[in-house]
This record gives sequence, C-alpha cells and structure tokens, in this order.
Amino acid sequence: MQTVRFNRRWMLAALAAVSALFGTEAVRADDARITFDELYGKVSVLGLTFSDKVKSLAEQKVTMRGFMAPPLKAESNFFVLTEVPMALCPFCSSDADWPDDIVVVYLNRAQTFEQANGLIDVRGKLEVGSWTDPETGFVSLLRIVDADFSAA
Repeated sequence: MQTVRFNRRWMLAALAAVSALFGTEAVRADDARITFDELYGKVSVLGLTFSDKVKSLAEQKVTMRGFMAPPLKAESNFFVLTEVPMALCPFCSSDADWPDDIVVVYLNRAQTFEQANGLIDVRGKLEVGSWTDPETGFVSLLRIVDADFSAA
C-alpha cells in the first residue's frame, strides 16, 4: 500500500486547483445583474438614451432575467428576451422604433428551443449600440452575446 505524502508543493497545487474551481463560480456571482427598468435613462423625441449603468457595463459580463419570446425558427443561435411573456416575437425592423423592453440574445451555440413561457436567466457579454445582423438583417440596440441561459 502506497502512502500519500503531503508536502508544500502538493498543498500549493491542491490550493490552486480549488481556487480555480471555485474562482469560476465567484466570477459568475460577481457578474452585474441588470433589469429592464435599468436599460434606458430617458425616452425623448430623439429616441431612447442608454442609462449610465448600461453604458458602464458595455462589453462586460452581465446576467439578465426575463422571458424568451417565441423564436422565428425552432433552431437558432439567437432569441429575444422580453420583460413579459409574449405570444409573438416583438423584433422590429429598425432601431428607430426599437421597444424599450427587449434585448436580443446571441447564444454561444445554435440550439432547438422549447417555448415554456417561464422566467429565464441569461448570462453573456453586453453589447451597446445600433448593430445590423449580417445574416438576418435585424437591427438591434442592445445585445447579450456569447450567451447561455437557464431556468430562473
């Protein structure tokens, strides 16, 4: 029977492994949570103005809770996150009339959706500003990219 010897090198390696394992969860816990009420600072005749919180979180990892609008296709790499459950996708053709209660979510991989109308948590990088999807032609003001989601 072999005896395991604990020495300084072994302990440092074990601590590094534990830190790496739990460090990932700590980063997830530290992701900024943003709500639909925090997306825009004001709505004027000139349109929507992003809130200071959204501007400060641009290109950062965020978590957002909402409902998945019915996707355009059963399998896709994106969907629309809405504040309330919807029967139809609210995606607009222009950012000039972009609703203030949706965010486009681009997933880290295509998948098949099952509409359950339940709350979900989306996690990914927040992109801010007008952008046209080259594949679909859809225009969006806010996106969460390289995202994943789970039931809330």
